[in-house]
Amino acid sequence: MISKNTLNIVNKLQPFSIVELETERLWLRGWKEEDREPFFRLSHHPEVMEFFPNTLTKEQSNIFIDNCIRKFATQGGWGLWAVELKQSGEFIGCVGLNIPNIEFPFSPFVEIGWRLDKPFWGQGYTCEAARRIFAFAFTEIGLEEVVAFTTVSNYRSESVMKKLGMTRDEKTFLHPGLKENHPLREHVLYRLRRSDFV
Repeated sequence: MISKNTLNIVNKLQPFSIVELETERLWLRGWKEEDREPFFRLSHHPEVMEFFPNTLTKEQSNIFIDNCIRKFATQGGWGLWAVELKQSGEFIGCVGLNIPNIEFPFSPFVEIGWRLDKPFWGQGYTCEAARRIFAFAFTEIGLEEVVAFTTVSNYRSESVMKKLGMTRDEKTFLHPGLKENHPLREHVLYRLRRSDFV
């Protein structure tokens, strides 16, 4: 595990400023040390992680956060943001943009992804955060397209993609990060182009 000085270490490697975004109910911000425990809890929850290859150990959860922090540096201050409720200051999960480190059939691309703790499902937080991120991606970064994908059986996540106005590709694809015959390997792909963002 990288210590609480992770941000300082990354700053020495490449100076950067983390972009922070705001919605009516949410702050999308950089990661804090106090996010580690609640993020581990949600990443170890079997329902939250149902459509991921596995739940995360404490060490894996910390590595995930450390990688998010590093990507803020390499991606110009944007990435997978920690999400905080304005009203209570409570950490509820993460939503953001990512450039994967592995090759996909449709590379290169920028994806949007999310992971919220179960008590905060069904309240519109994911869509609220994602719409603000789309606005940032298209108007401030200048992206032409953002994609999202999930395993074919994750209808809940697919529903979010549809609500966001994303369009599903006709063909599915096999996730290159999962082994052959893995039950989650077949994925659906959704896209949103800048010209279609309202």
